[in-house]
Amino acid sequence: MKRAKAWMSWSTGKDSAWALDVARRQGDCEIVALLTTVNEEFGRVAMHGVREQLLEAQADAVGLPLIKVPLPWPCPNQLYEEAMAAAMRRARDEGVEGMVFGDLFLEDVRKYREEKLAPTGIEPWFPIWGLDTTKLASEMVAAGLRAYLSCVDPSKLAREFAGRIFDSQLLSELPPTVDPCGENGEFHTFAFAGPMFQETIPVRTGEVVERDGFIYADVLAAGTALRSR
Repeated sequence: MKRAKAWMSWSTGKDSAWALDVARRQGDCEIVALLTTVNEEFGRVAMHGVREQLLEAQADAVGLPLIKVPLPWPCPNQLYEEAMAAAMRRARDEGVEGMVFGDLFLEDVRKYREEKLAPTGIEPWFPIWGLDTTKLASEMVAAGLRAYLSCVDPSKLAREFAGRIFDSQLLSELPPTVDPCGENGEFHTFAFAGPMFQETIPVRTGEVVERDGFIYADVLAAGTALRSR
């Protein structure tokens, strides 16, 4: 039986990486590409602040082509929705039937995705929706998934967590008010190792800066001496 083709909504973080692995294991669809929005001004993934070269390294490591949606800075929501609508038209033209998301429990986010995709004919799929995030975080770590905390909201989590590795020690030190997967926006990550990757991506953290009320830890390819922009 022929499987439906799908794109993966790719944030560079652990949740989308884990959702990719789960979707592949379930086998209900064939994920044929990663879709990511990129800030044109800075050459970085929106919100996570990850450099394009590392986004490309992830795509290589999971063995999938990368589809970038360039966004201006600043980017009004109307322009964002127009850009995503254009991407969905391309998806339909290429025979894509579904979009896979790594969302866990935010009902408003899921509803927004469902409403925006409804007119396009692309079906949203949520393979890790509703999982217990405490158990899930531990399962991720036990399976070998590793990620750097690339962005921290200091109103929800101490800025010292920026740049740390998502591992069992970090999970044990998270305050009880913080979701272990950061689903409420407490932190965002850059995944560099795990069962979804064909090989570990050699990276390290660099400069830690504050921008627009968030704390960003620059993630660099190992051996580079680049400064954050």
